[in-house]
Amino acid sequence: LSALSGHEREYAMARVATIEASAPFDLGSGPLIRGRLLRMADDEHVLLVTMHHIISDGWSNGVLVQEVRSLYSAFVKGEPDPLAPLAIQYADYAAWQRSWLAGTMLDDQVGYWKRRLEGAPVLLDLPSDHARPAVRSYVGGSAPIALSAELSARLHAFGQRHGATLFMTLLSGWSALLARLAGQTDVVIGTSVANRGRREVEPLIGFFVNSLALRVQMDDDPTLAALVERVKADTLDAYAHQDLPFEQVVEAVKPPRSMSYSPLFQVLFSLNNTPDSGELQLPGLTLSGIGQASTSAQFDLALRMADIDGRLVGTLEYAADLYTQASAE
Repeated sequence: LSALSGHEREYAMARVATIEASAPFDLGSGPLIRGRLLRMADDEHVLLVTMHHIISDGWSNGVLVQEVRSLYSAFVKGEPDPLAPLAIQYADYAAWQRSWLAGTMLDDQVGYWKRRLEGAPVLLDLPSDHARPAVRSYVGGSAPIALSAELSARLHAFGQRHGATLFMTLLSGWSALLARLAGQTDVVIGTSVANRGRREVEPLIGFFVNSLALRVQMDDDPTLAALVERVKADTLDAYAHQDLPFEQVVEAVKPPRSMSYSPLFQVLFSLNNTPDSGELQLPGLTLSGIGQASTSAQFDLALRMADIDGRLVGTLEYAADLYTQASAE
């Protein structure tokens, strides 16, 4: 792209990045990860790396950054591959999961989710700007969220007083807000778990993450302290049964299916606390990100938070089928 003028070059780069990110993958023949290097000038390049979610998750991104940093640094110095051989591969994990998740263990996991979600509401009926369409478009947007350092510290302290993690504390508040907005005392909220409970799988790039459907019942109008205690107990129970893949939970519970909304839960909450891979620093290069705002939405609402330098920040992603940017904000 170096022959183009400044504005033309930036426009072309953004266009290629959008095309690359939205291009489909062939799951049968691959590849499931692809890279493209754009030459902006003799001393400026843009690297686009696109992975299908079936081979990667948020934790994997950190592993990838660390490995690129190690390999590139060794390469420019003429040194051999510095990465230690992996003890196991993803295929080993998949085989282990298939053999372990059978018999009585499978019965226990399936039984827990069937009992926990029996009678749960099919839909979280939140007020919206537009009527729910018969078929979701998955078009979305996002609104930024930033809490003050003071409020973030108070939330940490509140959780500590009640023996709850920051995730449990925030989930309690999110549940109470959704229940009030929907006029329901029984809500189901989705969340993601890294699902890397064994040390051997920590350095692997692969799809380990799983979704959990967390049900919060407030029929008895609990106090805030009681709600946090309830969320804590239910969350720990869910963690103990996190190995059953979400699609198998859906098959076991058999909720009504619709092209209009996702099964079991339509609202997500996540707190990003995966190990920090640090900045991607490479010898002889000055690097900066070219991240773009998300324009898709898998759920009606998704509250994604992170604790960065003592402040809680994040985004509220929303389905454009239902909400406007102003309502999300």
